[in-house]
Amino acid sequence: MKELIRSNDVVFLSYLESQLKQAEIEVFILDSHTSIMEGSLGFLPQRVMVDDEDYHRAVRILDEVKAQDQAGRPDTS
Repeated sequence: MKELIRSNDVVFLSYLESQLKQAEIEVFILDSHTSIMEGSLGFLPQRVMVDDEDYHRAVRILDEVKAQDQAGRPDTS
């Protein structure tokens, strides 16, 4: 099992998880309960884990999701 990403952004993680599952990649979210126990303040990032054999496909999907996320955010500069 390999770590794909760590993040505090629950919306991003939820979307990533849905895209990975749609590609039939089994996803394991670690530290979500610990994050909740800390008061849901987002101090502790959640880890997205995938099986070793799915890792490279998952990285490609992660890159696509990141690109979509960046394209959808307004320019604040």
